[in-house]
Amino acid sequence: MAVLTRFLITLVVIIADQITKTWVNGTLKLYEQVEVTSFFNITLLYNKGAAFSFLSNAGGWQRWLFTGISAVVSVVLIVWLYRLLRHEKMMAWSLALILAGAIGNLIDRVLFGHVIDFIQVHYNNWYFPSFNVADAAISIGAVLMLYVTFTQEPEPSTKPDSTPPGN
Repeated sequence: MAVLTRFLITLVVIIADQITKTWVNGTLKLYEQVEVTSFFNITLLYNKGAAFSFLSNAGGWQRWLFTGISAVVSVVLIVWLYRLLRHEKMMAWSLALILAGAIGNLIDRVLFGHVIDFIQVHYNNWYFPSFNVADAAISIGAVLMLYVTFTQEPEPSTKPDSTPPGN
């Protein structure tokens, strides 16, 4: 996969993330729920913490901690994505999705001090933590990365044979 294509995937996901967040933020009131199906709602929530609202009530310093972590991770992912070999297509997809999610949520933290979540999946009275397109991209990218890591064939060794001659 060409380098430009990798970053194009990232850009498309970031745009989709930001468009959906802007739409929900402009359409719904905080905590308002719109039932889409019997197990899926659109609801506007603000998450000042990390995954599963970790540190959301920490007093505000966590905004800058998570902003810094996201920025550093994004730079590392950009370099990694750029350095991938052309045949590493699945890993490229993985990194492009994770990068898009990291940047999508980074944009929210910088602009608003929180991440806009709106996808709510539930069954009866059990609710999965709300999330957004960026979170979904990170999750899908992480699963792809695990798949690639555990299923790819190791590269053939380029070390010279260490067996002594004649054995």
